[in-house]
Parts: sequence; C-alpha cells; structure tokens
Amino acid sequence: MNLFALSGLLTVMTGLPIAIFVYWAGSDKISNRLWALFVLSVSGYGWATYRIALLEDMGSALFWWRVSMFFVILIPVFFYHYTRFFLNIYNPKTLALVYLSGLFFLMLDFTPYFIHKVVRVFGLFYYNSDPTFFYTAFVFWFIFLVFVTHYQLWRFYKSASGEKKNQIAYFFLATAVGFGGGVTNFLPIYGFNFYPILNLAVSLYPIIMTYAIFRHQLFGIKVFATGLLTGVILLVLLFQIFFSQTPSELVLRSLFFIIVSIFGMLLIRSVLQEVRSREKIERLAKDLEEANEELKKLDMAKSEFISLAGHQLRAPMTAIKGYTSMLIEGSFGKVAERSKEALERIFTSTEILTKLTSELLDLSRIETGKMKYDFNSVNIAEIIQNILKELEMNARNGQIALKFKNETKNDIKVWGDKNKIHEVIINLIDNAIKYSGEGKNVVIWLRNPVHGSSGALVAVEDFGIGIRQEEISKLFGKFARTEESKKIRPDGMGLGLYFAKKIVEDHKGEIWAESKGQGKGSTFFVELPVA
Repeated sequence: MNLFALSGLLTVMTGLPIAIFVYWAGSDKISNRLWALFVLSVSGYGWATYRIALLEDMGSALFWWRVSMFFVILIPVFFYHYTRFFLNIYNPKTLALVYLSGLFFLMLDFTPYFIHKVVRVFGLFYYNSDPTFFYTAFVFWFIFLVFVTHYQLWRFYKSASGEKKNQIAYFFLATAVGFGGGVTNFLPIYGFNFYPILNLAVSLYPIIMTYAIFRHQLFGIKVFATGLLTGVILLVLLFQIFFSQTPSELVLRSLFFIIVSIFGMLLIRSVLQEVRSREKIERLAKDLEEANEELKKLDMAKSEFISLAGHQLRAPMTAIKGYTSMLIEGSFGKVAERSKEALERIFTSTEILTKLTSELLDLSRIETGKMKYDFNSVNIAEIIQNILKELEMNARNGQIALKFKNETKNDIKVWGDKNKIHEVIINLIDNAIKYSGEGKNVVIWLRNPVHGSSGALVAVEDFGIGIRQEEISKLFGKFARTEESKKIRPDGMGLGLYFAKKIVEDHKGEIWAESKGQGKGSTFFVELPVA
C-alpha cells in the first residue's frame, strides 16, 4: 500500500466515526448535523482516494476521481455553512450563493467538462491531469471559500474571550492543518512534481477536533466518547469483513458486526437519553433560578410599595381617628345618640385599619431588613404587668380572667428591645383573650427555662379553641391562620405570630406553641436570653 492510499484510509478511519456519531448524538441540533456532513464529505473523499491509489485500470480510476471530486465539492460548502452557524453569522443570500455554486460544480462533475483525463504518476497510481477551464474555476472557488472562512474565524478569534476563544482556536487549527495538507493535492494536476504526501495531514484534523471536544466541549463529550469508541470498533469489524478469506468467515464476521452494531446503537441511545435528560434538568434549573431572581425583585418592589402606601395611609387615618374621638367626647358640641353610635363604628373601623396598616409596615421592614432594635437590659416581669393593665378592659368585656404567675425568685432581666418584646407578648396575650370562651382563664407564667439554660421563659396559657396538631407547624408562617381562628375572627391577617417569630429570632430566642388538640386550649412559649 502506497502512502497516497494510506492517507485516504487514515482519513476514513479517523473521520467516519466522528461524522456518524456527532450526527447521532445531536440529530436535533443543526450545528451537529452540519459538522457531521462536513466530516462525512472528507471521509468520502478519503475512501475515494484509497480506491484510486490501488486501481490499475484507467477507466475505473477516472470514475473514482469523479467520485472523489463529488465529496471535495461538498467539503467547502459544509465547512462554510457550519462556520457561519458556529459564529452566529446569518447571511441567507451569501449562503444560498455558496450552495448554488457548489451545485453547479456537482452538475459538471461527471462530465468531460470537469475531469476528462487521468495519467499514471510516480509510477504508482492514476492522477487527474490536463485540468479543464471549469476545473480550474473550481480550484479557485475552493481556495477562495476556504480562505474567506478561515479569515472570518480569525477575526472572531481576536474579539472572542473565555471558552469561545479556545473553541475557535482549536477549530481554526484543525481545519487549517487539514485544508493545508489537502490543497497540495492540486499541485500534481498542474504539472508540479510533488508527491501528495501532505494528504496525510487531512487525517490529523479529526484528532485535533477530538482533543478539542474533550478539552473544550465543542459537542456532547459523553455521547461523543461513547459513539467514537463504538464507531472505531465497528470500523475495524467492517474492514475484517472486507478481508474475509472464506464464505463461512464472511458470514460469521458479518453476523458479529450486526450484533455489535445493535448493542452499540442501544448503548449510544441510552447515553444520549441520559445526557438529554441532564441538559433538560439544567435548563429547568437555570429557568427556575432566573424566575426566582425575578420573584425576588417583585417581592422587593411589593415590600417597597407596601411601605410607601402604609406611610401615606397612616397620617390621614390618625387624623380620622383623632377627630372622631373628639366628636364622640363632645369636643365640638353635643352629638346625638344615633350620630354617636355611627361615630363609634367609624372609630372602631379606623382602629382596625390603623392596626392592619401598622402590621403591613412591620412586614415591609422585616422583609427589607429595615427593622431597627434598641437593645438594653429589660425587666420582663414589668413588661407583662404593664400589658395586663392595657388589656384589662378587653379581658373584662370578654369575661376572661387574666392571671400572672411569676415563678422566678428574682425579677429576670433580658437583653432586648423593650418595645419589640412588649409587642410580642401583648400579641400572644391578646390572641389568648380573643380565642378563649367566656368565663375562661388566661394564665401568664414567667419561669426559668425547664432545661436549665440561662434565660427567661414566658408562657401564655389559655383554655379556648385549641389547635390541631397538623396546624401547629404552620402557625408562625406569613398570613397563616387556623380554620377555627378564621371563623371566630375573620378580620385577622395572620401576621401577628409571624412578626413575633421574627422579633424573637432577632433576639436570639425561641418561640413555639403546644396544644392537646381542638377545644383543649393552647400554650405559647417565648424564651429570651438574660441580660
């Protein structure tokens, strides 16, 4: 076997597995299809070259030269198209012109106007000679198209960065080596006494591209590796079939080739499905991440809107509440009983609206991280006693008895913000009053923690509606309310316990609830570190 035949055989062996399995691995991707067609064209040229170099008959050599030129015409067309796609360059008119010019040469290929004569060169094989006008035009077209495409790659390489720059570099190197060696095949046609040994360089570009694929992920690595290995095995088995000596050997090798082909395709398909599933998950994860970022922006905008709206509403509501109170008290003259009743309803509704606005403002501060604290040593027993005085009227109206049991030896002082701790405890006691039936007791305990740590434990125990076990874990969530509480107080927003939890956590404390079930009361616990 001469070197010209060897170069063609090596081109097939290195290029064909890549062409088949790059196409198989990405049959849904235009870029993979174009690259596979380009490599397949080069492999077809390599096989025709191998056949030409072994022929002794001039007529057969002429036929195979035309076959080889069929693939050579396709090479720059697919190379140009893939490169434009790879670089994200879209120019349909130019691309159409390239395909039409390629089609023109293909139509001439099997006529005497393109190749009409071959001669034996170097005493080894038949070679194309006496080039026609159209063949010379084709050579210029080929070189021009390859040059323009590489020039475009070079321009993009200079402005690219990161992984894209590496991909372009390896792509440029591989194709430049392949085309650089392949172009020398035109020299003997024009009378240059140059043995086409550099045709061996054509077989190097798949090797460079294989390295680039593994190093810089030009295609799917896992599928490509599986396909390449399977393709090499099948190619070796195929050549064994061609060199079979007996009919039985031919049958056995063919049967083995078919079995390996089936298992190889199944293996590639399973790997391909795995890769596609992973890519789909990665795309979904990316979409989810982007959606999450968008939700964060919307949530921030919502919090800012609530804060702005709350501040704008607070002033007029305070004025409404103040003037209504003054009207009820008779500051502007005597008010009729029927009018007074209406004013009291206005005052009550304004109080509810003021409270809701305050809660929304607190929510906005918490979510935007603008909640401010003034930490000092705070007497927790004193806070509880003040709260009981504030809620005394509410408890009396509901016929609820409030009891405070201080089981600590000394007044415990905790480290925290007095107003915020006051807000937490009053919320718990107020809820206990609201959700206890008439004639029930609400007991507030002040204890040292049961587990003996250094802190103060406040427990607010009621004997009211109770809480279902499955609802306890949801109590401290935003806008969370039990089904029974919604029936008794439908006007609530479910933010009180959410605020309480945030405040306690900011004080490095803990808050939780316990209940034996519906109708059996409940106890809310707050543990705060001592000063």
